[in-house]
Amino acid sequence: MAERIVVGLDIGTTKVCAIVASIDEAGKINILGVGKAPSDGLNRGVVVNIEKTVNAIRKAVEQAELASGIKVQAVNVGIAGDHIRSMRSKGVITINNKDNEITIRDVERLLEDCQRIMLPTDQQIIHVIPQEFIVDGQDGITDPVGMSGMRMEAEVHIITGLVSAAKNIYRCVERAGYQVADVILEPLGSSYAVLDDEEKEAGVVLVDIGGGTTDIAIFQDNVIRHTAVVAIAGSKVTDDIRIGLSVLEDQAIKLKHEHGVAYANMIEEEEIIPVPGIAGRPPKEIKSSILAQIIQARMEEILEIVAIEIKRSGYANELSAGVVFTGGGSLVRGICPLANDVLGMDAKVGIPRGLTGGLVNEVNNPIYATGVGMVLHALRSKSASNPTTEPMIPSSTTGTNVENVLNNLKNKMKNWFNEL
Repeated sequence: MAERIVVGLDIGTTKVCAIVASIDEAGKINILGVGKAPSDGLNRGVVVNIEKTVNAIRKAVEQAELASGIKVQAVNVGIAGDHIRSMRSKGVITINNKDNEITIRDVERLLEDCQRIMLPTDQQIIHVIPQEFIVDGQDGITDPVGMSGMRMEAEVHIITGLVSAAKNIYRCVERAGYQVADVILEPLGSSYAVLDDEEKEAGVVLVDIGGGTTDIAIFQDNVIRHTAVVAIAGSKVTDDIRIGLSVLEDQAIKLKHEHGVAYANMIEEEEIIPVPGIAGRPPKEIKSSILAQIIQARMEEILEIVAIEIKRSGYANELSAGVVFTGGGSLVRGICPLANDVLGMDAKVGIPRGLTGGLVNEVNNPIYATGVGMVLHALRSKSASNPTTEPMIPSSTTGTNVENVLNNLKNKMKNWFNEL
């Protein structure tokens, strides 16, 4: 049975995750290998130390190669950071073909027209996501190819990022010995892993709380409507604990993971947590209520920013599915009841879904949501090439017309970077 293999790479502020997965002709997705390595070469999602990042990428991918028995050549990598910007754009063209039939080339011309926006010289378009096509005044069209019309309009969601940030990601991956098959916005990738179609249709907010950044994506009517990346996340919570309780960073991380609560009202009985003293000093005793108050203050700040982004999107009253949290920061107990209070909507923690076999249990954790999302995005876009040196027969699959156009745009972006 023919199958295709793709590799997802999540280069985070605190960790790098590599996931090798395959999809067979029956559409079953199997996780073949997982690798994870600590990372300290990034700050708020942006590469600040090339060598440290390269080493982390190499270690994570080598672990995944060992588990899967596959030699990796190319990866689908995520991009985030507070340099990410999103905007809406519109375009319009006329159809002059025989019988006024809309072709792929017409869609491509329209999307190119939507990209005629003024950008700073240090910014580059990462994604162009069609939200709606309008043909001769008829709206709500998702794929206009084959229809007849004289005038076609489109509204798109454009995501941009710093040229230097994207270029440094390319450089790190290539110096680690791999090719970049695609660059994907991390909240978009995470959405493939933890959201289902019903949630996207009803309206949902995805909040991916990582180490250095919190990624926000808002969906409604199965279309991504708004994206944002903010530079406040799990590392800030750790810093607050470290400074507020005068403990070491490792101790702060342990306190957060083992005793942390994001909602102080959940604490029914006070607990005294012993912490070893520094350099022979006597041990400390920390009250669980004090720890919870420190964590809650920072988590409330993150949720207030999420509330601002929801209001900015214009879809505050159309989010029936509430909010879904993922990422390592979502593992703090009490985040859902806190979100109920701050945002006034239902909340749950999302884990990777849509996987069939292999190492499914190993990635059944929010910290792997972005890495799994990179894989699922590559498989759904059907643009990933076979990244192995093993003798395998890739399936001859093709995407929808609109997907093919978007893939062409992605290839143009990759070629642009190669020319730098």
